[in-house]
Amino acid sequence: MVIHLHPIQPSPGALKSALVIFPKAPVSTTLLSGQPRPLAPVLAKADEIILGKAHEIRLAVACLLAGGHLLIEDLPGLGKTTLAQTLARLLGLRFSRIQFTSDLLPADITGVSIFDREKSEFRFLPGPVFTQLLLADEINRATPKTQSALLEAMEEGQVTAEGETRPLPQPFFVIATQNPMHQIGTFPLPESQLDRFLMRLELGYPDHAAERRLLSGGGQRQRLEALQPLLDASALPALQREVAAVHVAEPLIDYAQALIEATRQATAFQHGLSPRAGLGLLAAARAWAWLAGRDMVLPDDAQAVFPAITRHRLRSLQGSGYASAEDIAGLIRAVAIP
Repeated sequence: MVIHLHPIQPSPGALKSALVIFPKAPVSTTLLSGQPRPLAPVLAKADEIILGKAHEIRLAVACLLAGGHLLIEDLPGLGKTTLAQTLARLLGLRFSRIQFTSDLLPADITGVSIFDREKSEFRFLPGPVFTQLLLADEINRATPKTQSALLEAMEEGQVTAEGETRPLPQPFFVIATQNPMHQIGTFPLPESQLDRFLMRLELGYPDHAAERRLLSGGGQRQRLEALQPLLDASALPALQREVAAVHVAEPLIDYAQALIEATRQATAFQHGLSPRAGLGLLAAARAWAWLAGRDMVLPDDAQAVFPAITRHRLRSLQGSGYASAEDIAGLIRAVAIP
């Protein structure tokens, strides 16, 4: 079987997103034998709340299945918070939301010890980070010191506070939103923090048909509040283990490694991708293949998740911003499939 890269048709002007360059893979959630995946109803119901964003919803679910964390950057009012709340409700996850502001302190996230007069001892009050799905809303409005309070939680699934290390509930999934950096009152996330996020997405404006449905329905708040869990949160770890068991053949690993090495050799970026990013690429590709009903990863799976995995990790040599969609597209065009 010969597998070809998706053809890319150049469009006039600068492309705004790598998702525009590559045709969106069909949202297939069934096994090759025709049996539905357990998350098929979740994807379908979420698409009724976040209108016209089936591809982005699928990426977010793939991120969760791969055991990663998600960063969503976009203008206010485009559905970032609604997406996080929708996934939490449908997956039966305990949900906490932290509004990041310039005066937020690390203890406001991790928790603090208070003195219990009756017992004459200090008692630890867990912060909102002790949950299963944490929405870090407008994370780049907090200072770097406060942003760093999430580093240990995101990497190791634990929090060290008041001299004691405490495990976080499992599964633990962070969805952080941030406003574009040109907006007033933002603190850029350092590279170490960005690298903790498996994926970065942009929702963008809805298309004409989706926005018409949204306007005609008067918003999605009531439908969101009426959502019932379609999955028990305790089932998620087993699904994540299924995803981790999806087969990755040696030629596919060669392809992933070639993509990673190409970022290090490209002259368009300040630096290349880390080995952690390579592991993340394979984990996300496994999740994408699993959602498509396959037990093995194809090059198409790696291509589908590659823009979301890489754009927040690569800095353009021409400025301090993220790598451009054109640069990412050029990378995939340049790397041959073994």
